Amino acid sequence: MTIPPIEQQQFRNAMSRLGAAVNIITTDGPAGRAGFTASAVCSVTDTPPTLLVCLNRSASVWPVFQQNDVLCVNTLASDHETLSGLFGGKTPMEDRFRAAQWSVLTTGSPVLAGAVVSFDCKITHSVAVGTHEILFCEVLALAGDPLTHGLVWFDRRYHPLIRQDAC
Repeated sequence: MTIPPIEQQQFRNAMSRLGAAVNIITTDGPAGRAGFTASAVCSVTDTPPTLLVCLNRSASVWPVFQQNDVLCVNTLASDHETLSGLFGGKTPMEDRFRAAQWSVLTTGSPVLAGAVVSFDCKITHSVAVGTHEILFCEVLALAGDPLTHGLVWFDRRYHPLIRQDAC
């Protein structure tokens, strides 16, 4: 029995129906400072605390992340939609970072002020799959605002997530 392959556009359409948090992934180190917008981030394990981040190897920022070996996953708040667009487009790197307030934690990677949560990480392992590199990132430090509303990408557009207090 031959199973026909799934077409690229068919897969993309299906993935547009999978809601995901919007993140700005940043790095700084010997190769310089860089950042990009991503929704391909998820938890791997809590011992040691590890995330995975997927990055297209054809992206202009790929060599910077590869050489620096550290990054920060900044999960965006509902008012960061414009910032997401800056980091997801062709905006020059200096202009991207100039559009927000940043600090650092352990690795020196930029931590976004007002993020829902920021995971400051060292890249411990990577695996090439198709066009992307899957980066396994051990979390070394955390920061964030527990009262901030979130931002998700679903059906090819942004949607705010309203935080609700526990009863």
